[in-house]
Amino acid sequence: MKRLSVGVLCSLLAFGCASLNLGTVVQPPIVSGVEGQDPQLQLRLPSLSRPIGGAAVRLWSKIENPNGFSLTISRLAGDLFIGDGEGFKVDFPLGVALVAAGDAIVPLDVSIDFDDVPGLAEAALAALSSGSLLYRLDAIIAVDAGMLGMPEFGPSTLLQGDLRVIR
Repeated sequence: MKRLSVGVLCSLLAFGCASLNLGTVVQPPIVSGVEGQDPQLQLRLPSLSRPIGGAAVRLWSKIENPNGFSLTISRLAGDLFIGDGEGFKVDFPLGVALVAAGDAIVPLDVSIDFDDVPGLAEAALAALSSGSLLYRLDAIIAVDAGMLGMPEFGPSTLLQGDLRVIR
C-alpha cells in the first residue's frame, strides 16, 4: 500500500510539473562580440573549385548562460548580412556546454563562394580601401536544458558591427 501511495504521488507530481511548461523558465543565452577579437572577412583567391573566388568570415562570440543551471548551446541558425547585400543562410551546430552563470568564447566560421553571393564580391573588393564592411547576424539560438526542454530563442540580432577586410 505504501509503494502504491508513493507511486501515485510521483505520478501526480510529474503530471503537475509537465503542465507547468518548465521550458518557459529557461532564460535565453546572451550573445555578444568579444573585446579584442575583431570579426574579419578574408578574401580567397579564385581556384578550380571557386572560379571567381570567395571569402572566409570569422565572427567571435561570447555566449553567456544567465540561468542558475547548466545547459548546452546546441545551434545558432539564421541569416548573415554583409554590407548592403542580401542575407545568406548560416547554420552553426555548436554543442557548447555552459555551466550555471558561465560563458564561453566561440568562433563562428563561414566560407562563402562568390558564385553563390555575387554582390558580396563587389562589396568586399570595394571595402579593401576602407578596410571594413558592416555585418549583422540575425539568428535563433537553440539550447538543450535537459529535463527543462530544448527551447529556441529568436530570431533576433545576435551580433553586428564592422568586419575587418583582409586580403
